[in-house]
Amino acid sequence: MRHLRFGIIGTGAIAKVHAACLKEIESASLIALSSSSKSRAEKAAEEYGVPVYAHYNELLSKEALDAVIITTQSGAHLEPALAAAMAGKHILCEKPIEVTLKRANRMIEMCKNEGVKLGCIFQNRFNPNFRLIRKAIREGYLGKLLMGNASIHWFRDQAYYAESPWKGTIKGDGGAALINQGVHTIDLLLNLMGEVGLVFGKVGTMVHNIEGEDVATASLQFKNGALGSISAGTALFPGYAERLEIFGEKGSAVLEGGNIKEWNVEGISSEDKNNRQKFQSGSNNPMDISYQFHKQQIADFIEAITLDRDPEVTGESSIKALKLILSIYESSEKNQVIRMI
Repeated sequence: MRHLRFGIIGTGAIAKVHAACLKEIESASLIALSSSSKSRAEKAAEEYGVPVYAHYNELLSKEALDAVIITTQSGAHLEPALAAAMAGKHILCEKPIEVTLKRANRMIEMCKNEGVKLGCIFQNRFNPNFRLIRKAIREGYLGKLLMGNASIHWFRDQAYYAESPWKGTIKGDGGAALINQGVHTIDLLLNLMGEVGLVFGKVGTMVHNIEGEDVATASLQFKNGALGSISAGTALFPGYAERLEIFGEKGSAVLEGGNIKEWNVEGISSEDKNNRQKFQSGSNNPMDISYQFHKQQIADFIEAITLDRDPEVTGESSIKALKLILSIYESSEKNQVIRMI
């Protein structure tokens, strides 16, 4: 496997996860970072023992990079991605890919034009329990899909938003509970159930002093005719493990906190779900989540570059969850059903 030199753009909490992954992957190394925060830059330089630049343009011009991981605030993914693409660097971007479809599509188009790989972090697609459910659906064991529900009933206190002033803002976060916390489970729901045709949603800000929503709900009709729902929040004390319910005419399965909670599928084994590895939820602490799936996704991205194939999570596939979330926001604002194209 080719050895790739990575830079990380951004030094917030999630950057530490990516740095830890790169340290453990033999075919990768972290050689530099960039940070808009002087204090975080100094701390990162001491912690990782690599140069930390004040601007991503310096990072891109002064270091011999193969790829970058973008971990800036969600609404500031586009600009460093454009610069990296024009510099010929492959790009792995944290979720959501951006906060508007216009900005997301511009990023995707630029990477295509410059011939660089673009991936987006949806690490839960690498969870073996999710993959087992996906396998059962694809091989027809659940039969015709009838209903798919996603619930992300999490809790974040006001300090969580105060510590990172961009979180919960429209410009920096694109919203709040749906686009930041809920996006992972929504991405999984769409991967299992297919695209949504009609959506009616309502969002509200009931507890936190933020621009975005801290409670949200939506009713869905998928393009295959199945029905579904999404409920999400960051004001739902004390916070519960995210839950994904899939119902077919022949069987059903429930994923809770990344673990198989219910398995009623004839003809395919759950591989003894009670003895499978247990995964943690970020229901009330975002740093409770293990980085093992991040590590698998980065390894997949490296392999995609080496073998010149698409990564598991492409820019195009990552935009589907963003599109649905923005449609829920639009539905809530207009108080009407939105037909998705």
